[in-house]
Amino acid sequence: MELNSLLTFKAVVEEGGILSASRKLNTVQSNVTSRIKRLEQELNSELFYRKGRGLALAPAGHVLYEYACQILQLENQAGMAVRQVGEQSGELRIGAMETFASLRLAPALKRLKACHKGVELRVVTDTSSALVERVLNHKLECAFVAGRVDQEELLVCDIGREELVLVRARGSDCQSQLILFREGCAYRARALAWHRECGQQVSEVMELGTLDGILGCVSVGLGCTLMPAWVVAQSRYADELAIEQIPPHLSMVPTVMIRHKQGVPMKALETLAQAVIESAENDNRASELKTA
Repeated sequence: MELNSLLTFKAVVEEGGILSASRKLNTVQSNVTSRIKRLEQELNSELFYRKGRGLALAPAGHVLYEYACQILQLENQAGMAVRQVGEQSGELRIGAMETFASLRLAPALKRLKACHKGVELRVVTDTSSALVERVLNHKLECAFVAGRVDQEELLVCDIGREELVLVRARGSDCQSQLILFREGCAYRARALAWHRECGQQVSEVMELGTLDGILGCVSVGLGCTLMPAWVVAQSRYADELAIEQIPPHLSMVPTVMIRHKQGVPMKALETLAQAVIESAENDNRASELKTA
């Protein structure tokens, strides 16, 4: 089996069809179709059921998909390992929560680029649960997430602990309307748990996709949220916000860096982890001074 055939097969599965796969692979549909047919002939097995214009994985296709993912990942790891030996840096795909990426990641990336000048960085933001899935599926080399992570396939490095605080507009006592990130955010889960413990009925949550958007809406009294204390201290809305402590079992949330055990060991990852730890320590000290 050729790697190109496996790559094409994987794209068809993940994109849900020939047309979408051809767009992702930047090729014509006939090339995708011919590669799939050639693969089926080589394996003497039907990989897809044809349903009108759609495709559904056949039992043999399910089996091949698992192996194709492993083979293509190994091919990627082999290339990265060889580049490391040759003192080339390769690509580093990093995931982070919105709050983390907005205020804490940039200084660490600056140090990473200074120490590993050839590294090609790719950064994506998402919820903690979505980032865990991306690392498990080898779509990211590492990610910074909040909360406890119990996955045998992952290596977990403790970055620090964040103290979540209740955030409201100054002079407001609004606690009924929560303004939060979307489902899968660790801070959202804590906010909903806090709301229940306060004996309040959880009404419709206002969901926003950016840190600035959430704190901006809170600052004008549209609702309240839970955020790390240092995030509030560094926000441009800090002077318009009031914070209040919540019980420790809800406020203290670990931040961790995760990577796959089968991933290629990279010195750049070690540099990144150390830079983030030092950045977190500096931010927390600055926050303590500002709120003292």
